[in-house]
Amino acid sequence: MGVALDREQIEKAYARWAPVYDLVFGTVFERGRMAAIEAAEKHCGPAGGRILEVGVGTGISLPDYSRVNRIVGLDISAPMLKRARERVLEHKLSNVEALAVMDAKHLAVPDASFDVVVAQYVITAVPDPEATLDDFARVLKPGGEIILVNHLGAENGFRRVFEQGFSPLARRLGWSPEFPWARLQNWADRAGFAVIERRPMPPMGHFSLIRFGKR
Repeated sequence: MGVALDREQIEKAYARWAPVYDLVFGTVFERGRMAAIEAAEKHCGPAGGRILEVGVGTGISLPDYSRVNRIVGLDISAPMLKRARERVLEHKLSNVEALAVMDAKHLAVPDASFDVVVAQYVITAVPDPEATLDDFARVLKPGGEIILVNHLGAENGFRRVFEQGFSPLARRLGWSPEFPWARLQNWADRAGFAVIERRPMPPMGHFSLIRFGKR
């Protein structure tokens, strides 16, 4: 499973990266980010829906959502959210209902209150991924979707060698680079979710878009 990450470690990592995060990672993560938004909006339909983005960070994704959707953004990093709030004002994003500092494992939001939960590059950066997914499931309406974009550890081959070399930087970002797909599949089986889609994302398939449907 790799070395567990704790909350303090994660907060410190993202506080360091907040000033330059968009510049360094905006382009690298763009395809995955846009794929997650597209999937969320497809589920909500043309009339729109209520979307919770956990790990909203600097809010780089917020302007790309259709204004018919109502967005709530949460993040553990106050410095990241400061930039997100600036972005909401800059782009006049009236469809963003709230931005709040919050632990992904303990969401202070009501049960069954969102059509979609989106978490990009989050689930391998939390200390207890399964408990975090349980809380995502709690706040999701029946028939809703959890949409993840995340790195999943390769089991063998060149990508595994690359990931082992990348591991020190990944940990500085607050990620757990060895996270296996089996953990997500096992969670879905236990929690009563179906895997709707799993597909690789650029660059080089290092990330995956994963969609879980609530039965």
